[in-house]
Amino acid sequence: MILEQAVLQIKPDQSEVFEETFKEAQKIISSMSGYIKHDILKCVEEDDKYLLLVEWETIEDHEVGFRQSREYQEWKKLLHHFYDPFPTVHHYKSILV
Repeated sequence: MILEQAVLQIKPDQSEVFEETFKEAQKIISSMSGYIKHDILKCVEEDDKYLLLVEWETIEDHEVGFRQSREYQEWKKLLHHFYDPFPTVHHYKSILV
């Protein structure tokens, strides 16, 4: 299992619209091959900051299967204009056996 992590900084005064739009966009990601589950958390201290966590079966499911898909183009249209700056995505795997 691979955990994708992205800190999403939303443009000022756009958080409410972002949250509504994300409800629609999450249908896209959850339909992708290799997707396991996701969560999005709102920062308590900073109103326009979110943490996106997505579990994938493999890194390729995210980097190739999702990011090179037609569905990703729709995801981009829905969400990418909210970010400032554009988020850096990191992937993690467990070191526990």
